[in-house]
Amino acid sequence: MTSEQPRPAAGAVGPPTSSYRLQLQPAFTLHDARRAVPYLAALGVSHLHLSPLLEATPGSTHGYDTVDHGRISEQLGGEPALRELAAEAHRHRLRLIADVVPNHMALPVPEQLNQPLWEVLRDGPDSRYAHWFDIDWTAQPGPADAPERGRLLLPLLGDRLGAVLDQFTVEGDTLRYFEHAFPLRPGTAGLPIAELLSRQWYRPAWWRLADGELNYRRFFTVNQLIAVRVEVPEVFEATHRTLLRLHADGVLDGFRIDHPDGLADPRGYLRRLAEATGGAYTVVEKILTGPERLPGDWPCAGTTGYDALRRIDGVLTDHAGAERLVHAYRLDCGTHADPAEEGRRGRAELTAPDGELAAEVARLVRLVERICAAEPALADHPAPAVRAVLAELLTAYPVYRPYVVPGEPAPPEAVADVTAALAAVPPELGATAELIRDLTLGRLGRSPAKDEFCARLGQTASAVAAKGVEDTAFYRFNALLSLNEVGGFPAHPGLRPAEFHDWCGYLAEHWPHTMTALSTHDTKRSADARARLTVLAELPERWAAECAAWTTAAGPCPDRPTAWLLWQTLIAAWPVEPDRLVGILLKSVREAKRATSWTTPDEQYERRLIEYARAALANPGLCPRIDGFVRSIAPHARSNSLAAALLHLTGPGVPDLFQGSEEPLYTLVDPDNRAPVDLGSLAVRLTDSPTDRPGDLAREKLHLTATALRLRRAGELGPYRPLAATGPAAHHLLAFARGERTVSVVTRLPYGLQHGGGWRDTALELPSGPWTDQLTGHPVGAGEVSAAELLKDHPVALLVRDSES
Repeated sequence: MTSEQPRPAAGAVGPPTSSYRLQLQPAFTLHDARRAVPYLAALGVSHLHLSPLLEATPGSTHGYDTVDHGRISEQLGGEPALRELAAEAHRHRLRLIADVVPNHMALPVPEQLNQPLWEVLRDGPDSRYAHWFDIDWTAQPGPADAPERGRLLLPLLGDRLGAVLDQFTVEGDTLRYFEHAFPLRPGTAGLPIAELLSRQWYRPAWWRLADGELNYRRFFTVNQLIAVRVEVPEVFEATHRTLLRLHADGVLDGFRIDHPDGLADPRGYLRRLAEATGGAYTVVEKILTGPERLPGDWPCAGTTGYDALRRIDGVLTDHAGAERLVHAYRLDCGTHADPAEEGRRGRAELTAPDGELAAEVARLVRLVERICAAEPALADHPAPAVRAVLAELLTAYPVYRPYVVPGEPAPPEAVADVTAALAAVPPELGATAELIRDLTLGRLGRSPAKDEFCARLGQTASAVAAKGVEDTAFYRFNALLSLNEVGGFPAHPGLRPAEFHDWCGYLAEHWPHTMTALSTHDTKRSADARARLTVLAELPERWAAECAAWTTAAGPCPDRPTAWLLWQTLIAAWPVEPDRLVGILLKSVREAKRATSWTTPDEQYERRLIEYARAALANPGLCPRIDGFVRSIAPHARSNSLAAALLHLTGPGVPDLFQGSEEPLYTLVDPDNRAPVDLGSLAVRLTDSPTDRPGDLAREKLHLTATALRLRRAGELGPYRPLAATGPAAHHLLAFARGERTVSVVTRLPYGLQHGGGWRDTALELPSGPWTDQLTGHPVGAGEVSAAELLKDHPVALLVRDSES
């Protein structure tokens, strides 16, 4: 065997036992990943989970902006480096999972980096690649000599076209605008600039026209990411050929599918991928809202784990305390808003006539007009009525999207959700609401336009949900920031232990190999940052008073919700450098779109906020108080961090660790959380004795992580079974068995435990033993065990039944 043609190690079959996410970028390439393999193997993972591998825009730190599906990124080392990584991984009995981006490509600068798109710009709807991209050619008048053919709007000019005409230049067959480069339609070179522009298959336009006039589907509201029609078999084959070849060669063993809700037919895509790979391990980045469950007919192992994140965080959050914290926040900020209302408002703003997704709604309206024009029985629904009903449906839809497949009965949950979302439509729009309902659910028969409406409604709904809730509402309601996570459900904070056990049982039965996660490249705050914030729910009155005192010391903040954002951000990431803090705050308030935004920044407000944040960090009286508060909650944050880690690593599913999270990691939203990690230093610390530096959370968490991962890799943990505690503090103890040989025990709500008198006579009934706590080496007997004795040194315990028993 050579490094050019690596194959999985003998016996390396089946799903992962755990995975480790590596963020590849120019500062951490495939060569760096190869050097990290011995450490990651020693840590105990079975798979390396690699961020997107295909060629992306130069300098990309994330890889989701693909420009070439035909090659592995040269800036990451290219295919030779990937094969060398695979060979090294196989020597250490590790395998590779690759992140796949099927929904979109980059619209890069310069544009010729994306050759299929370049040809579409040159040749228009006649291009051999025209069917690759999700473009509505009917939405824009075509070139002057072919107005009926349409053209592609490119909203990238710094001002209206007339103001920048003199900034275009022509070089041979290329039109240039600063760093942008566009191909000229054959036969148009040499024309005066104004006439030349009117003859192209694209329309360079002022960037502010995008929200209302854009005629290509994009990733959410990112104009630089143009959607790909992967539902077309030829496009699927072309965009997946390289990854499928590497899978067939044994280089790649599994796939993580980015943003499946952007696809026209997620289930159809997964079926095609499963057929092409022979059923390779595949998980999907599906955000499940509230009680929503992953469709059972999707051929995949499960999700990428945000549903697990919400349950693990939830069972460690004090529900009653979180509600009191919300009450204090409302009083302080003078608002009656709640997370659900903020979510609805955020969705409504996006779908408004001047909203960021107005163009997407307009495209749906045009589709309905085509459908109605083709069938007299459906005629006479005015466009304003159609738009109003669509806006209400997209605003009120309770989850990301319906999964209606044309020609199949709509799933019952989609029927219920669509009906509920349209319940508030005014009576005068009732007939139009019925039309939209029946089109959404596929009840009016089939035609190309009707089938497209089903798919496009789902794609648009997912963009409205993601941008309206997670990227708007979750930056507005700042009562407790740990609740505002991807896939979060802040309207219902906290989770009872019984609910947690029920969910774990469901997962173990239906999705035993789903991925689970606590920190990812998309989490707004890492697990350990949230562990600190979770403590605040246990001391809501104290925190509200502390927050007020800090504001008094620092002076009036530009606005009260932002004060809560600022102080909790400092708690989550303390200590934090000024530039880092300012970057996070600016992103947060721009996403909130209250006082400022990305598209209409209020420079005066932003300047005041920056000055306020910097002054707070320079305040000699305030910083010691912040530091003292963080230190005072550190024991409870430690308990939450270790508890979350143990639940994650020993619960049902396949735990996915984000790079560096085997030790405490206090990162914030991207790009803060995507910086390279010094894995070499981690490798050195992994060799330390667990008894070195007692009380050091970094050593404790690394030891816990390695111990649990190696236990998983050694064999199946077994069926999930809750274990009940008895006594006055029983609700502070959460325990479960995995089969007959492993028991996990964690402390929940540690602040309340300490201030309520400790464990006292609380006990846990263990299955027949004896047992050994793998984290301390202490022996533990069977039967009734005192919680105070079991957890006297650590807030968690990982018990393994002695082999001789």
